[in-house]
Amino acid sequence: MTSPKLDPELLLARWARTLQSSALQDMLSAATKPGIVSFALGLPAPELFPSAGLAEAAAHVVSTDLQALQYNPPFNALKTHVVKLMALRGVKCTERQIFLTAGAQQGLNLLTRLLLDPGGGVLLEELAYPGFQQVIEPYLPEKWLVPTDPQTGMDVVAVERLLSRGFRPAFIYAIADGHNPMAVSMSLKKRELLVSLARSYSIPIIEDDPYGFLYYSDKPLPPLRSFDENWVFYLGSFSKILAPSLRAGWVVAPEALLPKLGTVKEASDINAAPLSHRIIAAYLDSCDIEQRLAMLRREYDKRRRRMVDVLREQFPASARWEEPSTGIFVWVELDNNVNTSELLREALEKERVAFIPGNAFSVNGEQGKNCMRLNFSNVSEPLIEDGIGRLGRILDRASSLV
Repeated sequence: MTSPKLDPELLLARWARTLQSSALQDMLSAATKPGIVSFALGLPAPELFPSAGLAEAAAHVVSTDLQALQYNPPFNALKTHVVKLMALRGVKCTERQIFLTAGAQQGLNLLTRLLLDPGGGVLLEELAYPGFQQVIEPYLPEKWLVPTDPQTGMDVVAVERLLSRGFRPAFIYAIADGHNPMAVSMSLKKRELLVSLARSYSIPIIEDDPYGFLYYSDKPLPPLRSFDENWVFYLGSFSKILAPSLRAGWVVAPEALLPKLGTVKEASDINAAPLSHRIIAAYLDSCDIEQRLAMLRREYDKRRRRMVDVLREQFPASARWEEPSTGIFVWVELDNNVNTSELLREALEKERVAFIPGNAFSVNGEQGKNCMRLNFSNVSEPLIEDGIGRLGRILDRASSLV
């Protein structure tokens, strides 16, 4: 008897049948080809990785700790370092409120699994980090969207309006510092109001903070978590301050939730990354982390300033952007008749330069069509000048055809 022909689509869950690779994953291949100047991905500078220190820490851990390669409970020594890091961000917490993860992305996934029922609601901005959009998609959630002001961040008045009308999302997703993709940092007034709303309506905030240590002002604004320890769940990461491939991050959450997070994580990876956690702790034992963070801010600030200066020189006068106070991106808005998805194809083929079109971040597909996100942390100052010049030529050609 002949077996019926297999149709893989019929085997997939409903949400997975339309699943496609993200623009960021596609660009990971395209932007790393030889000769491409890439402003596309949110990569830290590899030349600034603490390679020697991590290598020394790894050798020490593996040679002296027999448990380093074994299944292990969360490593408390790293939690102690995280408490100190959070103090640098203006957040008071204890080891009992720290949950270690295999990267902030895993923390985002675990919190979503803990808080969101299938078909439940999520409140987020119209332009949002694609990794978060991928996390919530299997739940087929109701998405309540609010705009983002390019100067002051999330429209918190719109949040208040939705909540006052009876909308009750499972949580609010927010990047208060160095927003991805729009690079804006939320104003102090908006931070205070958003946390007050979360408290008043008993709705948790997931604060995603991968860029908060990379600020370029003397007095950075406090993260949302500093205003409330019960209704703000904070996500931190070592990816941008040490190295992404360590796959190490943390959640700061109410102590009562940590056992449930542990159960959800066990189902996911049976306590992945204990070796990385030990290596990071050993590195931090001998590293002046404040000095390292100051070095990163100093080096990235040079690239940030150079990108903004060259944008002024090379881009059309009608282009608009804000100089970011935190993070590793610049968000550029062009004339309404410019489609940056179409522009990207020409930029790759004719000028060998890459960026992420703004529409790649749109939750409903309507926003950001005339915008682009540019990364400056992974590009040297000479390459910033060269690459922005290439993009400027593309824009000049495009404007001459209008």
